[in-house]
Amino acid sequence: MPYLGNEDIVKDLRRALSNPHVQSDHLRYRNIILKVIRLMSQGVDVSSLFSEMVKACATVDIVQKKLVYVFLCSYAALNPELSLLVINTLRKDCQDPNPMVRSLALRNMTNLRLPSLMEYVEQPLTAGLRDRAACVRRVAVLGWAKLHNLQPNSEIDVKVVNELYSLLRDPDPVVMVNCLRALEEILKEEGGVTINKPIAHHLLNRLKECDVWGQSEVLKILQRYQPHSDDELFDILSLLDASLVSTHPPIMAATLSLFLSLCSALPAVSLAALERVQGPLLAACGSPSREMRFTALCHIQLLLRSVPGMMGAHYKRFFCGYAEPAFIKQRKMQVLVELVNDENVAMILDELKEYCTDVNTDTAQAAISSIGRIGRSYSDRCLKILTDLLGLKQEHITSAVVQTMRDLVWVCPQCSETVCSALEGCEEILQDSQGKQALLWFLGAYGDRVSSAPYTLEVFIDGVRCENSSRVKMELLTASLRLFLCSPAETQDMLGRLLHYCIGEETDMCVRDQALLYYRLLQCGVDETRKVLQGRRSDPSLGVLIGRSAEPVSQWAHSFNTLKPLWQNPAETESVNSDNLEHKVSDPTSDLSETLNSCQVESVLTDSGGECPQTPTDALATSAVVPLSLFPTLSPEDFERLWLQGAEHAEEENKDYMCKTEHIQCPDVTHILPQSFQAAMQLLNIQTLAFTPPHVLPWRVYLYTHVAVTPRSTLILAELLYTGETNEEGGAYDSTGDTENANETAVEEKATLAQRNNSELARKTRHTKAIKVTLKQKPRDANALGGFLSILTTILHTLSSETV
Repeated sequence: MPYLGNEDIVKDLRRALSNPHVQSDHLRYRNIILKVIRLMSQGVDVSSLFSEMVKACATVDIVQKKLVYVFLCSYAALNPELSLLVINTLRKDCQDPNPMVRSLALRNMTNLRLPSLMEYVEQPLTAGLRDRAACVRRVAVLGWAKLHNLQPNSEIDVKVVNELYSLLRDPDPVVMVNCLRALEEILKEEGGVTINKPIAHHLLNRLKECDVWGQSEVLKILQRYQPHSDDELFDILSLLDASLVSTHPPIMAATLSLFLSLCSALPAVSLAALERVQGPLLAACGSPSREMRFTALCHIQLLLRSVPGMMGAHYKRFFCGYAEPAFIKQRKMQVLVELVNDENVAMILDELKEYCTDVNTDTAQAAISSIGRIGRSYSDRCLKILTDLLGLKQEHITSAVVQTMRDLVWVCPQCSETVCSALEGCEEILQDSQGKQALLWFLGAYGDRVSSAPYTLEVFIDGVRCENSSRVKMELLTASLRLFLCSPAETQDMLGRLLHYCIGEETDMCVRDQALLYYRLLQCGVDETRKVLQGRRSDPSLGVLIGRSAEPVSQWAHSFNTLKPLWQNPAETESVNSDNLEHKVSDPTSDLSETLNSCQVESVLTDSGGECPQTPTDALATSAVVPLSLFPTLSPEDFERLWLQGAEHAEEENKDYMCKTEHIQCPDVTHILPQSFQAAMQLLNIQTLAFTPPHVLPWRVYLYTHVAVTPRSTLILAELLYTGETNEEGGAYDSTGDTENANETAVEEKATLAQRNNSELARKTRHTKAIKVTLKQKPRDANALGGFLSILTTILHTLSSETV
């Protein structure tokens, strides 16, 4: 807002600008104009000097012209009538012999931004497009874009558009790039500039002549062009190969984005391009600019979604510096979690342990959370570090550790014993609501293993009137009721006091409604309450695989070299698929067919109608007959829900549902690494959800896949169980189906016949060890199920033979 009370200063400046003696002294006159500009930049209203400044622009001094044009462009909107006085001077300058004066006049003529002056501007701009000086043509091209921006609804002049297209072959590279930008603005409603084969090849051949930002602009525009043949595609890729490893991050990022766009149908070429940009990205992570480092880290996280271990050998480049800002440290820690493997886990954990005591609480808590994520695969080492951090007895560290341990126990139930013993006595340190919620969840879920759980809950219940967080109160209600089901004698009185307060005195309606729900649930009986609050728990021997599976490059390629990776939290991208699916299948009464319909599974391939493969060696060929798909993805919770629904369908003898058990003869499979097994399955679009750690019996794996066949898709859930015992009954395909139907379809009869043909193989391997495979499928499709089983057999034989 302009400052007031400067009328005297403005009057003195007006007198000085009108003084003939000052005007005759060019240096003195320029200094007065400079004072006007200085006051304008300080917020003083000097618009009353507009007429005097208009007279001052009639000079041969270029510096004075620049100063006056800055003033005129700032106040032209407030003085549209007086601005007409400037046009004659500007049009005259457009014909000046000095190209700098001509370009300056054109630029400021369009910067006035007055629609009433449009008719006076068009003719100089048209002449500027044909000017012999490149600097004038640059300004004239952008001037047409500014003119269109002033009146976006006006009719597009075809002659101007054709002139701009012809200037794409201008010898000056800046003019060429400016033409692209101007055409993008003018033809925005028509989709922007049209890139055909001659234009695309011309831009590619002149790419090296442009500056950094010019090359970035050209590469971005070229994403619209699709080569007409493979030879043309690879010629383009060859031209761009040098730009892919450019030392300038903008050029490298734009080139990679173009690579991914051109090679969307060639995933191998896309992955090779990702490998090539490792060096430039790592160099950008060491840039002096904080913004550049943060941007490079965000884009590295995108690449790791498709190539998880790509930068594992350079993990030390992501160690945090002491003086780095918190937002960079936290991003580096997120990248370190993605790079953990058996060789570097000790070094990374030691580094993260140092960050846990950082003076910045957000950085310290992020480091603790990163240790917890690594703990999903290396639980023993991480639990030791987390337990040691509890000994520091600092509030923010203790709160973060308790929350991290809760998250770790959710996915690794085998850690519950160690966690329960470590958390005793930390309730006195916790002050924030999130830490209290995590502790209360432990006391409710594993209160039977914590000896002091009733006494700790009683302390929370006695202080419930002083508690401000409604979430803590709701968690306290749940924990108290769960503990009551385990130790009724010790918690009955305190639970009654808590319910009495929450129902009668609590003002928060959410807390009151939850208390009423639990009160009425208890009136239905303890057994009913136990069914609601104590659901089925996961098998503690299973370990969920860390991180997410490798994603196709096409899934994130459109967001590369944009602002999206900068503001999107990696935790959101990690769970976006499972979250969407969780909302779609949240109803536990919905059956499998409804779930598939809600996920909008597309039936894209037709049923081949062929028989199941006769031998395991033909299994991989079956993948072309039985099209498997990973989408829509299932979270572990969704898998468990659908698995239990399958048991209900089996009991009801649903004819559209198939549940059967097979035995696959296979050597010892307990040596197979989870990462190898997961990679092999994903190669054929079979998703691994949970995997028993190596060298543990019984060995168990949970899998799923979708088979896209017409007229509808089918979902297959599978459990692999290996106990190490000799199979005395089954062969390679020993079927003991749980459901039998008298009216078998023709396809099912063919599949059964194919399985019987393997009886000779079964007799030869009668006394070998076998893997029990439990399959659940809906809707029923014997051909798809047989193909899936053949593929599974081949993978297991291949992996077990490599590890033996």
